[in-house]
Amino acid sequence: VMRRNPFGMDICCRKGSRSPLQELYNPTQVSLSNTAILHQIRRDQVTDTCRANSVSSRKRRVLTPNDLKHLVVDEDHEMIYCYVPKVACTNWKRVMMVLTGRGKYSDPMEIPANEAHVSSNLKTLNQYSIPEINHRLKNYMKFLFVREPFERLVSAYRNKFTQKYNTSFHKRYGTKIVRRQRKNATQEALRKGDDVKFEEFVAYLIDPHTQREEPFNEHWQTVYSLCHPCHIHYDLIGKYETLEEDSNYILQLAGVGHYLKFPTYAKSTRTTDEMTTEFFQNISSEHQTQLYEVYKLDFLMFNYSVPSYLKLE
Repeated sequence: VMRRNPFGMDICCRKGSRSPLQELYNPTQVSLSNTAILHQIRRDQVTDTCRANSVSSRKRRVLTPNDLKHLVVDEDHEMIYCYVPKVACTNWKRVMMVLTGRGKYSDPMEIPANEAHVSSNLKTLNQYSIPEINHRLKNYMKFLFVREPFERLVSAYRNKFTQKYNTSFHKRYGTKIVRRQRKNATQEALRKGDDVKFEEFVAYLIDPHTQREEPFNEHWQTVYSLCHPCHIHYDLIGKYETLEEDSNYILQLAGVGHYLKFPTYAKSTRTTDEMTTEFFQNISSEHQTQLYEVYKLDFLMFNYSVPSYLKLE
């Protein structure tokens, strides 16, 4: 299969036309086979958790097209990526734009962040017919990236509620949280919603009324609900903690590792474990326990232990 790489040289995009799926399960390179074992362990963990929690995890047997809107399809390399906000999803969307752009882009970091989130720039699985969806789920390599659930939650809170520019979030969610969780809120706080405290955010998330009213926003929705790992068999589960290695492994399997590397940069603002610990100090043990229950499947499924700072009841 001759394909053009972004730099215009004709290269055979796959060694002997092997798909990423074949390369993953029957690696031709020794370097790939060691990593394959690690990913097998991660897959098994998901399978076991789904089985052990089958009552809660299989409530909805049939996926609707709406459930597939987070799955980005790369036809050229036969890959599907389920994006999870706050887990390097901007950079992965940039990479997917390079992979699917047919030479339009060559450097992921030259793509502005806001452009990476324009939905028309990437094709998602819900845009296909049912037979086409089933064919791709069966034959394409499917992957997602996960992160320690509470670190991801604090990252979402910091990004959406403490940054002055996120006025749409303040209006849409901040005002609602203040109204519901703050006694004697000022008129300004009720109107602007731009000073939500982390404790109020947590109280909002564990409030049964919230879940009944509407699904969580994707930035704090569970990975389990965004990507449906109990219904869709993911071939690769990348982790935020090993982002570079896992990402470049995927690009290697896709046969593009020699010219495309996952963008790396040291983010000084990145949410860390220490930071997360601090945020949880003011949360009562009762609320911590209830919040853990909300994200429990993500903890179990992706092998994250209960954080040492939690005071669970």
